[in-house]
Amino acid sequence: MGLQVFWFIVIAFFWTGFFILEGFDLGVGALHMVVGKTDIERRVAINSIGPFWDGNEVWLIVAGAGTFAAFPLWYASMFSALYLAVMLVILALIIRGVSFEYRGKLTSPRWRATWDWMMTIGSLLLPLLLGIALGDLLEGLPINSQGNYTGSFWDLFTGYGVWFGVTLLALSLAHGAAYLNLKTTGVVQERAHRLAGPLSWVAALFVLGFVIWTHLQSNRGVFPNPIQIIAFLLVVGAAWAVRDDYHGWAFAATTAAIGATVIALFVTLYPDVMVSSTNSAYNLTVSNASSEHYSLVVMTVAALIFTPLVLAYQSWSYYVFRARVKGPAADAPPSAPSTPVSTGAGSSGAGPSGSLGVALEGDGGQT
Repeated sequence: MGLQVFWFIVIAFFWTGFFILEGFDLGVGALHMVVGKTDIERRVAINSIGPFWDGNEVWLIVAGAGTFAAFPLWYASMFSALYLAVMLVILALIIRGVSFEYRGKLTSPRWRATWDWMMTIGSLLLPLLLGIALGDLLEGLPINSQGNYTGSFWDLFTGYGVWFGVTLLALSLAHGAAYLNLKTTGVVQERAHRLAGPLSWVAALFVLGFVIWTHLQSNRGVFPNPIQIIAFLLVVGAAWAVRDDYHGWAFAATTAAIGATVIALFVTLYPDVMVSSTNSAYNLTVSNASSEHYSLVVMTVAALIFTPLVLAYQSWSYYVFRARVKGPAADAPPSAPSTPVSTGAGSSGAGPSGSLGVALEGDGGQT
């Protein structure tokens, strides 16, 4: 296996890691107003991802940077074609990140409701837009012989791309519900439990459509790729695990399902990295879009050194903040007095930036 193929696998690994890790906190961000009817309940959901959300987003940056360094022609063609879409992704990242930081700055209900909506909208847009972008790579975009995009903004919304975006959104919602079911207690957990089963079945239907459409799109063999079938079975398994109250297995299943779905896309895409709908001769491939051998060697050495360190650090973070976030009991009245939200394991519920503490109204306004 040459370094070109190795780096295609590495970039697929980065995208898979991003959706596995960021997928559940995007799901939590999108669902926090559904599982949380009061301010305290919403903060329970937010605090469950407080130590992780911004670290998870690093995988998106690394995926983009790895593409730029290993496959510069792919990066140039993709990001020029998706320029306006990338701006929307950046806007969604901004409003979502700012909502974590600013939600607790004031105790005004209107202020907090505004940032709650910003968090929800940003969390819904990110998997949808990124899914459309990844789906377009396989569906094909109007790319000419120089690798330049010749279409319009609306040409980005291909049928397959939109379906894949909605599929990743559905998987993220199911992943987030399974995470809240595992990570919280009280009424928030009960609502997440009620949502996790139906959301998993909805995600299974979208994954099934993805499997069928991808198989027809690739026209490779009689049967779909085994990874595609496994992705569908994993989502179904998650729904069954939720029904039988196997919370850990349900989260493990949604984790594997969203990872298998992203992997299935890249496996089907190979050896292309970006398909041209203008002419298949203009397809960007692993071989014609890559950097020179020396650049790939240097990058490989750096990746082999730093990737294990990042994985070790993130694994340690998840271990430290492994305890459930304790919320109000199911029978607690909505007007119950504010009490601190415990995150266990010595945690204050604060994220790496310290912006997600658990102080309540009257004590500084932190969320």
